[in-house]
Amino acid sequence: MQTYKWEIRLMLVLILATGIFARSIAIETPSYLSKLENDVLQELNLARTNPKAFARLLEDYRAQFNGKIVKRPGKIDLMTSEGTRAVDEAIRALKSQKPLDAFRPSKGMSLAAKDHVKDTGPRGSTGHFGTDGSKPFDRMNRHGKWQKTAGENISYGNDEGRAVIIQLIVDDAVPSRGHRKNIYNEAFGVVGISCGAHKVYGTMCVQTFAGDYQER
Repeated sequence: MQTYKWEIRLMLVLILATGIFARSIAIETPSYLSKLENDVLQELNLARTNPKAFARLLEDYRAQFNGKIVKRPGKIDLMTSEGTRAVDEAIRALKSQKPLDAFRPSKGMSLAAKDHVKDTGPRGSTGHFGTDGSKPFDRMNRHGKWQKTAGENISYGNDEGRAVIIQLIVDDAVPSRGHRKNIYNEAFGVVGISCGAHKVYGTMCVQTFAGDYQER
């Protein structure tokens, strides 16, 4: 038993030495999430637990810019509002951001996110209000009870987990950088995720956040 513990300890030291500890954290991948949703969860928690590592991914993303246009291999070009200025700001922010605990996934909060995808996706509408006037807090309370604090992020037009999180962290054309602030809000500990078709942008991904959540 002592040898086994020593081997585990040595393995952790080696992982830390290579700077990929955040990638090696065992994040739960719930069966109720699709592959894209699970990918979003993994990338979200990579950004959350190892912001410096994610900053390096943003540097790779920055290299795809030509002026304000992102040249994405195998995909249509993306026109941004701020160009590399927003990316550079995000890189600086992540390099100074302290690592936080990984988000714990929630089934009820994922169902709340799915409600919004099913409601607004087919209509091609955007924003945090449902067609019935519901707010994120209302939708979360349909399937349980959010506790302490709550919020929501929505990404449009991305069908890869990393692209979803990059979009939200860079937060192009969002002066408050509110999506990035949600990801690095230390008061948030639980997340729900749902992605689906969007009539205008092709894909949308909703993430609901809370300090804690009581499942129904």
